[in-house]
Amino acid sequence: MSSNPHKIGFVSLGCPKATVDSEQIITRLRAEGYQIVPEYDQADMVIINTCGFIDSAVEESMQAIDEALQENGQVIVTGCLGAKSDQIKQSFPSLLAVTGPHATAEVMQAVHQHLPAQHDPFIDLLPPQGIKLTPQHYAYLKISEGCNHRCTFCIIPSFRGDLVSRPIDEVMQEAQHLVNAGVKELLVISQDTSAYGVDTRYATRFWNGQPLQTRFVELARALGQFGVWVRLHYVYPYPHVDDVIPLMAQGAILPYLDIPFQHASPTVLKAMKRPGNQEKVLERIQRWREICPQLVIRSTFIVGFPGETEADFEMLLDFLTEAQLDRVGCFMYSAVEGATANALPGQVDEATKQQRFDRFMLHQQAISTAKLGQRIGQTLRVLVEQPVEDGWTARSYADAPDIDGLVYIDTEQKLTTGQFVDVTIVDSDEYDLYAELTSKESP
Repeated sequence: MSSNPHKIGFVSLGCPKATVDSEQIITRLRAEGYQIVPEYDQADMVIINTCGFIDSAVEESMQAIDEALQENGQVIVTGCLGAKSDQIKQSFPSLLAVTGPHATAEVMQAVHQHLPAQHDPFIDLLPPQGIKLTPQHYAYLKISEGCNHRCTFCIIPSFRGDLVSRPIDEVMQEAQHLVNAGVKELLVISQDTSAYGVDTRYATRFWNGQPLQTRFVELARALGQFGVWVRLHYVYPYPHVDDVIPLMAQGAILPYLDIPFQHASPTVLKAMKRPGNQEKVLERIQRWREICPQLVIRSTFIVGFPGETEADFEMLLDFLTEAQLDRVGCFMYSAVEGATANALPGQVDEATKQQRFDRFMLHQQAISTAKLGQRIGQTLRVLVEQPVEDGWTARSYADAPDIDGLVYIDTEQKLTTGQFVDVTIVDSDEYDLYAELTSKESP
């Protein structure tokens, strides 16, 4: 094997699903002896995995491409923005190659063309779980690609196509490798997690001698066997989502559900081509909490969608009050190139969008503050993240990495990233909790 392996810089932008794509590419690169480096001036080539979902993401990706070309010059672009290859090549004609998302083979072909591998890939050994960009104690587990829905604000199906589910035995094997490598939390992701398996007609596969149907609820139950935190993201509110709530109540998976409701007004939801009946949704949430009182619900919403009236927006605020969601994100509608919503009547002006966004955030902030205040005095098991002044940060079952709040532990004790400890909550604010160490436990 060469003593001077080729060096590649890697820039990964976008959502957790893009992160998994980056991990797959980096795993292939490392398997073939390429070295991943953090600086442009150290790299023989730079690969940029782009995001193209909303205007701000497109701008960030374009800036990253421009910077890489200026600082290095040898650049391959992949990812969602790469699906618009003609536009990218027109803006940056000196790029070595442009591919779309989930295109590991195409990226490797471009790498081989411009920076051929120097050795036999069978010489190097890789960990079975592959190369991960997340910290060692948690990992994203992507179970499918694409989406069968055609929401009018979204262009992801045009990038990633219709739903294609991974065989359940392959998902379980990857999960096993991750757990064996020390991962304490599996974050299940896809474009539409609860549709998992529908494209395979819920085909039965075998893993460790167990027959498993390629089905959302069955996968959740099977992942619960590993004894680690299992967190479900991007769950479309199909009726069968009700069936995972008992698993949460039993402690098999985390009582945490990420469901992007997007809005509460039937008129707006119809324009979005999203399902929605405010009263039925509220009834379901109530039933879920009756079965699993500790359930935490995260959701995202869009304000300023074309045709949204003040009455529609007030309906959304009323829904927030009734639903008492734990974790909420909000976006102002952005006209993404190629989205059918761009042609809808009643486009909302930017000032109104901003005003509604601000009102939404203040409204939900008050709800979040009150709900977190109810945690004071509780003892929670948390997963330690990193040291800070006067202690450590951690996450409870209610906190997904990067998007939710944190638990700040006031302690002089030396903890370890990825360690579970019990803490007592002593204070809270709008989004975070503050705690004292109750007991220190081994992982």
